[in-house]
Amino acid sequence: MTDPTEAIRRAQLAQINAVTATREALVAKHGQVWNTDELARDFEVLGFLAPYVVVRRKADGQLGSLAFQHDPRLYFGWAPDQH
Repeated sequence: MTDPTEAIRRAQLAQINAVTATREALVAKHGQVWNTDELARDFEVLGFLAPYVVVRRKADGQLGSLAFQHDPRLYFGWAPDQH
């Protein structure tokens, strides 16, 4: 099965991980940032497709996605599902 998003995701993955951003830099650029423990506290993880994770927000059940960088593993860019 071919994934039409693979090339785009690979490019985004390389771009995100090219420079290790600090938590402070990610907060300045994207707003709220989560580490792995905070992610587990606030979201139910439904699936990964690097550099994205599909989640359900525990507070209200809202589906959405976050981007993540590898090291340090930080999640950012909350985007609620529009469907």
